[in-house]
Amino acid sequence: MLELRQIDKRFGARVAADQLSLEVAAGETLALLGPSGCGKSTLLKIIAGLLPLDGGSVRFDGEDITGQPPERRGFALMFQDFALFPHLDVLNNVMFGLIERGVPRRKAADAATAMLERLGLTGYQRRKVWTLSGGEQQRVALARALVTQPRLLLLDEPFSSLDAHLRAQLRQEFAQLLADSGMPAILVTHDRDEAFAMAQRVAVLRQGRVEQCAPPAQLLARPASAWLARFIGYQNVLERAVVPGHALLLGPEQAPARIEALTQLADGVELRARAQAGVLSLVLSAREAAALGAELRVGGRFGLGVDAAALIPLPAESSAGS
Repeated sequence: MLELRQIDKRFGARVAADQLSLEVAAGETLALLGPSGCGKSTLLKIIAGLLPLDGGSVRFDGEDITGQPPERRGFALMFQDFALFPHLDVLNNVMFGLIERGVPRRKAADAATAMLERLGLTGYQRRKVWTLSGGEQQRVALARALVTQPRLLLLDEPFSSLDAHLRAQLRQEFAQLLADSGMPAILVTHDRDEAFAMAQRVAVLRQGRVEQCAPPAQLLARPASAWLARFIGYQNVLERAVVPGHALLLGPEQAPARIEALTQLADGVELRARAQAGVLSLVLSAREAAALGAELRVGGRFGLGVDAAALIPLPAESSAGS
């Protein structure tokens, strides 16, 4: 459906996209995940038509739309700051895109009211947007985006300004809405949990390139590089393999490891230990920590090994530059 072909974009010496290619299938949610400055938001603006390309092309349904202005693409862009109009009430905010497209006011009002009801905002039509909570404002912004029935929904860090509990709740709701609507979407985020919860595939970007694009389970099971493994949350990344938590073996029958750092937690301890396999980090429960007795100290020793069969291998070249 959406095809990005060898996209190039530079801002002076900074490379935002370097021969970058991606595809989004019909009904798919693709997450663009990566650290600040990797090119995520720039790519979203290129897709929306808000930034010109230095090279490459953007195609949708087989049509080259590289030179089309934003208003002709039929996409909806949802910003992280909601971008609601403070002088308009909720209903008129949601109706805005329909009115701009020439939809009669009565028909636009009916469509906006139905969308608000679908998003749990029945009776909110005449509320001023600045009186709403952050979660309510986010739902209004989504209603405004969805009511125009865009060909593609673009989400730029949509939950970044909300607290952790509300973020978790809304991303579940949004993911279900997108699945129900069958609308393709691209989500820009720096939050791994958000990307993995909402998207069927995740493209991890690094310095304007796609480090890996795959379903979340595949990223976890076969990260393409040591850098990517660390970025998606693995603590123990060796030169040629990732050591998942279940691969760590404790017990006196294991080779001794020396504790190099120790942090007390509410329900246990976090350790960094130099083991036979290398320097490893792990969290011990209060019971496991108590079993170490007097050795639970910096400089203390305990048995720590690695189950070689449970390691996740890395490509031989993945350590370069990581």
